[in-house]
Amino acid sequence: MNAAGHAYPWDVLGDPDFPARVRKAGMDTVTLAAAYHSTRAATPLHPARRTVDARHAALYRPIRPEAWAGKRLWAAAADWMGEPDPFGAAARVLQDNGLRVTAWIVLTHSTRIGAVHQDVAVVNCFGELYPYALCPAGPEVRRYAATLAAEAVRDAPVDAVSLEACGQMGVDHLGHHEKTAGAWTAHGRKVLSVCCCGWCRAAWRQAGVDDDEVIDGLRRERIHDVVLPVRQAHTDALRAEVLAAVRAVLPGAPIRLHASPDPWATGPSPGLTPTAAADVDALLVPAWPLGAAGVVAAATAYGKPVDAYVTVVSEAEPREVLRHARAVVDAGAAGLGLYHLGLAPAWRQGLFADILGAVR
Repeated sequence: MNAAGHAYPWDVLGDPDFPARVRKAGMDTVTLAAAYHSTRAATPLHPARRTVDARHAALYRPIRPEAWAGKRLWAAAADWMGEPDPFGAAARVLQDNGLRVTAWIVLTHSTRIGAVHQDVAVVNCFGELYPYALCPAGPEVRRYAATLAAEAVRDAPVDAVSLEACGQMGVDHLGHHEKTAGAWTAHGRKVLSVCCCGWCRAAWRQAGVDDDEVIDGLRRERIHDVVLPVRQAHTDALRAEVLAAVRAVLPGAPIRLHASPDPWATGPSPGLTPTAAADVDALLVPAWPLGAAGVVAAATAYGKPVDAYVTVVSEAEPREVLRHARAVVDAGAAGLGLYHLGLAPAWRQGLFADILGAVR
């Protein structure tokens, strides 16, 4: 049973005790953010701070002008970090302490880009923009994601790669001060997660479908048959460009894909397309909610090792978390991605070791 703990560069830098906590938890791998969306993160165990305000999506590597020259969409540096190469510096600390490092790369989640370049962001059937969500239908988005992924691992101490949001984001993830919980049925969320941007509408027309009719149907909560295959084609195109870019600079490194067995899923773990699993070495499926073991079981049908993404940062009782971890392993999980080494307070840190003790 392999296991990796997730972390941000600021969790590692400036905290000499961090590697020892990983070891104490029973893990030898850290999945470390190399490119990540905006967040305000707690740092309850760091000796020098208690929060980090990452104001926008950023690449936690040096920004090389030559990589982004002539591109309208480009990655921004994390100017809230004092280190010019936060990911690289943190990864070296971890490897120097005998730990393996997986580069955690978030691709199509950038409010900074989507708010400025609205033509590349997801639009729902009511014409409402999701600025945090970059649509893979746009060629510029695919080029941006491929460049971002390659730059994240270029000349960095990396053992493996984990790709998040390698597909379309949807209505559920994420807006500031989110106030939408419970507003829609599951089908309503699916409808509102269908992208109706100019690129997607053009693809529907190219498929011989009247895009206005598709929009009208969506507003009545009816989804046209053209929607899913077009979305999957764009997702496949995005993944192909990203994988080619990563493998060009980091050949041979195992690549894990955040994914859902639900083909309609959007967000950090987009729905698997028929060819997605064959393109990568392993899958990481979202299993945060208690009772989500069925997601793991469904993903094993794709024939690749499946890791279950499990969080200890919740209000669930420890015994419930342990029961859940055993359930996802019984459902076929080959490994666990544990969230989150930096966010978990002292009174939850012991759960990492308890989980691994319960499933190994």
